This record gives sequence, structure tokens and C-alpha cells, in this order.
Amino acid sequence: MITIKPLKEEMQRLKTDTYALFLSYKDPRVPWYAKIIIAATVGYALSPIDLIPDFIPVLGQLDDLIIVPAGISLALKLMPKDVLDEYRKKAQSELNGSGQKNWVAAFIIVLIWLLAVYLFLRFVFRI
Repeated sequence: MITIKPLKEEMQRLKTDTYALFLSYKDPRVPWYAKIIIAATVGYALSPIDLIPDFIPVLGQLDDLIIVPAGISLALKLMPKDVLDEYRKKAQSELNGSGQKNWVAAFIIVLIWLLAVYLFLRFVFRI
């Protein structure tokens, strides 16, 4: 029989894993290629601005449901098991319910959107 974890437990695990990745980023035991995935995933997950805004029906939520878990899953697979276990424990003990925001990642996403708007306007109006 297949049992499905309650959504609340799964979301808590996702939050803990995201924070564990954030904490592990500067650890020298984490390979450089894992750090690239960690930086991209955690930056996107903690950014207050999405690549596809949430007000766009379906697509706005779909990017959060696919990009973040896929990035976390890949980063977790690339990390050494002992390092991952250490930072998961640390993340569980440090999490106190306060949401962190990554304003650098938000700034980068805003720049991407501004560049897209500029290119669109340049194409449409031949500026």
C-alpha cells in the first residue's frame, strides 16, 4: 500500500532542505558544481520575485512546483551524504518560522524582466 505524506510534512522537509543547502554553500567539502546548483536554487527559492509571476494562471505556480523541487533534488544528490546530514540537522535546529528573502536574487530577476521588456519594445517599435 502506498502512503502519501501529508502536504504540511512535505513542505516542512522542502523548507528544511532549502535552508540546509543555503547553510552548506560555503562549506569546502561541497563540490563546486553542487555550489552552482545550490546558489541558483536557493536564490530562486528565497527570492521574493518569481521568474514567472504568480498572477499568471497555472504557469505562475507551475514554475515554483517544478523549478525549486527539481533544483533542490539535484543539489541534494550532488552533495556528500555526511555533509548533507550535518546541515539538515543544523537547519532543523535553526529554523524558527521566519522567512528569509534573498534580495540579490530578486534584483537579478527584475533585471531579467527589464531586459525582456526592453528587447520586446525594441523589437516592436524598432527603437
